[in-house]
Amino acid sequence: MQISFIDTTTLYQKTWTSLALIVKILPRYILFHRLRLSFGVMTVNHHPLRVLKCDPCSVNFDSPSPSTSGHVINDTETRTAIKAAAEELLQGQVVVFPTETVYGLGASALDVTAVQRIFSAKGRPSDNPLIVHVSDLQMLYTLLPSGFILPKTYERMIHAFWPGPLTLIFPADPAVVPPITTAGHPTVAIRMPSHPIARALIATSQAPLAAPSANTSGSPSPTRAIHVERDLGARGKVGIILDGGPCDVGLESTVVDGLGADGHLRILRPGGVTVEQIERVVGPETRVLVHQRDYADKTLENAPTTPGMKYRHYSPGVPVVLLVPVPQGEKSRMGEELQTVIDSFMSGATSGPRKIGLLLLDDSPLRGAIGALDRPPTHTFIHHSLGSIHQPAQAARNLFHGLITLEQDGADTIFVEAVDETKEGLAVMNRVRKAALHTREIRL
Repeated sequence: MQISFIDTTTLYQKTWTSLALIVKILPRYILFHRLRLSFGVMTVNHHPLRVLKCDPCSVNFDSPSPSTSGHVINDTETRTAIKAAAEELLQGQVVVFPTETVYGLGASALDVTAVQRIFSAKGRPSDNPLIVHVSDLQMLYTLLPSGFILPKTYERMIHAFWPGPLTLIFPADPAVVPPITTAGHPTVAIRMPSHPIARALIATSQAPLAAPSANTSGSPSPTRAIHVERDLGARGKVGIILDGGPCDVGLESTVVDGLGADGHLRILRPGGVTVEQIERVVGPETRVLVHQRDYADKTLENAPTTPGMKYRHYSPGVPVVLLVPVPQGEKSRMGEELQTVIDSFMSGATSGPRKIGLLLLDDSPLRGAIGALDRPPTHTFIHHSLGSIHQPAQAARNLFHGLITLEQDGADTIFVEAVDETKEGLAVMNRVRKAALHTREIRL
């Protein structure tokens, strides 16, 4: 029998060479995988953008009740699009979908990595909590602590406004809802959208969706698929946009907190459901308080439990000036004051042609006075309708679309007319005040 002897010197040399190579490569290997993981979180769109048409009228739910989300989709193109988006969601990606309020950037609310992709795509601060969207009451209860009993006011509002543009603050089950979704709060903001595409997508994916507005953080919320395509889509942040047409409401949902020990309802953000509607539903025995109108809460503003309270929002890339008509003084001076205000903002501008964006009510005295103004031949007025002075819902529907369109059309400054702060007008003025860099009063 022949015995082979190992050359230990050669073996040691090879071993040390291998170890040296590992020591040299390992930091690069670790760095590569860290970057890859980071890239996986930071980069949302790994494929070419797909804008998929959907017909909301083709989605029929078994019942208008929030109790069930059973539905039938009669259009093949819509069914295929929703299925593709649901598959993307199940893989931990983000998708854009229409709601009745604005277009949403959605991901599974229970998947930490998926939620991180929302924050990354928008450039959203991590202390700004997300609203979770559900398709039915059964899905709602999976997010709440066992034994939680709905307050009577919540029961009434859910019966009246769900599905719809109303968000309610609930205690969160910490074993189910991750802190990244709630920004570390023990509560979670939840709503049930009424848009057929949104609700069908949630039901198909069988997961509650965290979904802020589908725009770069701080800019106007998108109310059409093209708004998202030119923003997040153009920057490679999303892979699928479900195009369900224009949003009916045009502003975000109303957010209500009714968990206080005093039993009052606190409207943290006005929106698609008006204060007047809520007051009628809950009755005179319940006080309805609007944040920053009826009360202030600095602690809440510094650590908000819902979006839209802490950071500057809704601002296009050009300055916005809020024009507030004041019913005093002589009517004949209105044109002079308007001329002075517009000239003051355009005089410091760079020389050359200037475009002045005007987002005004169709039938207001302000719009009539604009036509009589003197302006240099190099200055152009770009008009976009805010709607009728008597229809605040039109102003809600047209505000974000108007801001986005005027900026797209090249406006250097956008002047927005104030509306009466009743009904939907309260939500409109909430958004305009956050968007505006300046406010100027015009005496009528």
